[in-house]
Amino acid sequence: MILLVRRAAAVCVLGTALTACATVQPPQQRPRPAPPTSPAAPSSPPTLAPGPSGLTPVFRNGPRTPDDRTVALTFDADMTADQGPRAAAGERFDHPRLIAALRALEVPATVFMTGRWAEEYPDQARSIGRDPLFEVANHSYSHYAFTDDCYGLPTVSADRMRADVERAYTAFREVGVADPMPYFRFPGGCHDRAALRALAPTGVTAVQWDVVGGDAFATDAAAVARQVLDGVRPGSVVVLHCTRSAAPATERAVRRIVPELRRRGYRFVKVSELIATAGGRG
Repeated sequence: MILLVRRAAAVCVLGTALTACATVQPPQQRPRPAPPTSPAAPSSPPTLAPGPSGLTPVFRNGPRTPDDRTVALTFDADMTADQGPRAAAGERFDHPRLIAALRALEVPATVFMTGRWAEEYPDQARSIGRDPLFEVANHSYSHYAFTDDCYGLPTVSADRMRADVERAYTAFREVGVADPMPYFRFPGGCHDRAALRALAPTGVTAVQWDVVGGDAFATDAAAVARQVLDGVRPGSVVVLHCTRSAAPATERAVRRIVPELRRRGYRFVKVSELIATAGGRG
C-alpha cells in the first residue's frame, strides 16, 4: 500500500520502503508591478484667444443653446482704493447674507473682486475663494476707471493699468485666495482699445455681460428680479453686486430670481463654464 504523507514543506511517498522524499516549495505569489503613473496634466481655466492685433479678448455671453439653458450670475465686490475711511466709519462694502443665500440655494457664481475689497475683508475673500461653489475673478485693485468719463469714477492712467490688475492678484494671494481666475471685469464696464492693449500682457479674458441687474443703489428687490428675469436668455451673463451699502436689495432679489429661472429650465454655471462652451482654450 502506498501512503502519501503531506507536510507544509515536503511530500514523502512511503511504501514497504522509503522510495522518495522530495521537498516541494509552496507556490509563491509574485507582487504585481504597479501600473505606471504619471502626474496629472495641470488644468488651466478656459480663456478666449486674443482679439485682433493681440488685444485682450472680450466675453459677453455664452452660446444661445435653447436645449441647454445655462446662465451665469456674477457679482461685483466693489471697493475703491480711497474708501478706507468710509469703511472705518462703519460703511459696509461686503454682503455676507448674499453669499449665504447663494450657498443655501446652491447657486454657483463668479465674484469679481477688487483687491482693495479683499484687503478690507480678508476672511470673506478667503472663504469665497476656497468654496468650490464660487470662483474669484479680478475687478482691478482700485476700482478706478480704465477710460475717461466712466460714471464719475477716478481714472487710472494707461501706464498703470496693467500694474493695477496685477496688484489685485497679489492682494488675492496674500489673503489666501489661491487660484483666482484669469478673468477681468473693467470697473463700470468701461474700456476702449487702449485699455485692451494695456492688459494684453496679463493674459486675462475681459468679461462683460448681456443682462444688467440694475441693483446698484436699488431698494426694490422685486424690480431688480423682474429686470433680470426679463433679460435672461440661454448663455446669459448677469451682472449684480456684492456690496451692502451700494446694493442692499440684491440678496432678496436673488431669492426671487433663482427659483423662477430654475422653473424655466435654466441651469446656473460659473463664467468659466460658459467660456469653455464658447470655445475657450484651457
